[in-house]
Amino acid sequence: MTRDDALADFAARMGWQEATWVTVAGDASNRRYMRLTRPEGETAILMDAPPDRGEDVRPFIRIAEYLCAQGLSAPRILHRDTEAGMLLIEDLGDDLFARVLTEQPALENSLYSAATDVLLSLHERPAPADLAPYDVGLMADMAALAHDWYATGLGRADAEARTPLHSAMRDALTPLDGLDAVLIQRDYHAENLLWMPERDGLARVGLLDFQDAMRGHRAYDLVSLLQDARRDVPEATEAAMIARYLDGWGGDATAFTAAYRALGAQRNLRIIGVFARLCLRDGKPQYLDFLPRVWTYLMRDLDAPELAALRAAVTDLLPPPDSGAIDRLRAQCSSM
Repeated sequence: MTRDDALADFAARMGWQEATWVTVAGDASNRRYMRLTRPEGETAILMDAPPDRGEDVRPFIRIAEYLCAQGLSAPRILHRDTEAGMLLIEDLGDDLFARVLTEQPALENSLYSAATDVLLSLHERPAPADLAPYDVGLMADMAALAHDWYATGLGRADAEARTPLHSAMRDALTPLDGLDAVLIQRDYHAENLLWMPERDGLARVGLLDFQDAMRGHRAYDLVSLLQDARRDVPEATEAAMIARYLDGWGGDATAFTAAYRALGAQRNLRIIGVFARLCLRDGKPQYLDFLPRVWTYLMRDLDAPELAALRAAVTDLLPPPDSGAIDRLRAQCSSM
């Protein structure tokens, strides 16, 4: 039985045998999503997460159920076959923040305010205790992907240069308090958030792609939202949402801002490495187009005086992703 046959069998067993199928989206993982529509118009999303390609639906189920229990709009799990890696989940629609903002840019403040308020509410609760921590060592390892894939792809690999980058990242993160305080979704941005104005309050924000959630710092998902690799977020919007979060939280603004910049540098270094890897290893060169934007965010974060040592390590090792650098990476796409 082919994978598509198995998916059709699962859908039929769950009562969706007469539904029509339309592919909704894929992502940087090996998951696929299809919208199933019954003759009377009812819809659901079929998630295909093949275990033989490294996918596991159990983290998605666990976090989705946790978020729903907090009154937030994660998709409800309608049917599951965890061993086969198949889920039928609630269809939250197509109105991604990124799409809505392209068509209605005047809604930017409303959407980003709502997304910031979701984080404030979620961060009032401790993270589930069984989540792994996104700790200093792991974050430094993830930042070093910028060396392992981006610098390597540009012929700048140097084991002696990797160590200062890794060490400087560790040093920048070590002073931060609250590194395991809240649930962080880790990809909380405009391509993973849905606008659902027909719902009330916090439930107007639909949540997607949270299966890699961990315990982390409360600034991390705000960085993910406001330093979005896939769309330009105006600096005025970024400043306004940081202020909104701080007003709602009431914590130490100076410490939070320092953490925001350090975590922003870490996240953007990781993204540079991951996007280079998606090209060089996985044959997905389209992610290279986002590198200049990510680099701009990174340089902005590294302007913080306390990150001077990290800035020096970055600029010593990593060339800017100009058109020449991107062309050299693209020429090697999936050849390594």
